[in-house]
Amino acid sequence: MRKPVFTGSGVAIVTPFTEDGVDFEKLEELIEFQIKEGTDALIICGTTGEASTMPDEEHKEVIKFAVEKVNKRIPVVAGTGSNDTKHAISLSQYAEEVGADAILSVTPYYNKTNQMGLYRHFKDIAESIKIPVVLYNVPGRTNLNIAPDTIKALSEIDNIVAIKECNINQVADIINLCGDDFTVYSGNDDLTVPMLSLGGKGVISVMANIIPKDTHNMVVSFLEGNIEEARRLQLKYVDLIKALFMDVSPMPLKAAMNLMGMNVGKCRMPLVDLDEEKLSKMKNVLMKYNLI
Repeated sequence: MRKPVFTGSGVAIVTPFTEDGVDFEKLEELIEFQIKEGTDALIICGTTGEASTMPDEEHKEVIKFAVEKVNKRIPVVAGTGSNDTKHAISLSQYAEEVGADAILSVTPYYNKTNQMGLYRHFKDIAESIKIPVVLYNVPGRTNLNIAPDTIKALSEIDNIVAIKECNINQVADIINLCGDDFTVYSGNDDLTVPMLSLGGKGVISVMANIIPKDTHNMVVSFLEGNIEEARRLQLKYVDLIKALFMDVSPMPLKAAMNLMGMNVGKCRMPLVDLDEEKLSKMKNVLMKYNLI
């Protein structure tokens, strides 16, 4: 039986930027905040971390920094996905070298490939490293879905152990096909409890950037059998989740964090600031939850 990379809440952490690069002092502060608040894993350089705007050297530096600062207190999952298989292999090998506990690998985008291409892409990545691989299926961003049968075939590769799944319509099929030896994480904050009810083991979360403790508590409550508490927390944060996804993520999240005084800087172009109307809505939602 393969052990999950983590159970509970993994934060898809933002990358705080300055005009010149990464604000490493702020990143360390965010990491310490997450660990103190009970987050179960740190996902660095994912979509929320804006990895697609990072040159390789910066991307690698951020992964290495996170691994060193976390220092094995919780698992670090490094986003190393690419639509170029060789590039994904190179980033994944680097993450393993510097001590990441696992990698998160997104489906290829733009040159989307087919199901056989997906199988071979992820197989080649997995066979280039020894650490666990978490697949990342996010059709809303990539316009490409990993079919349950392909996930089943991939799950038979020793170190492909989990998926961050954003397509709830196929979660039951994935769990039926792959069984308890393969871990499903919700990739959508609004679907955490529904995915847990089907057999998921946690969430890779955007909202955990600002409410890490309650995100952790929601998952742990469910896994410990306190379904009513998990349901209460899922319903409590419906409006916050809607606000965090009112525009292209992580634009609303960074706006919220800056309004809360967390000073994480702007998103990198082509992502832009929220317009005044959306910023005003965000302020009202954060006030409703006593976050500002």
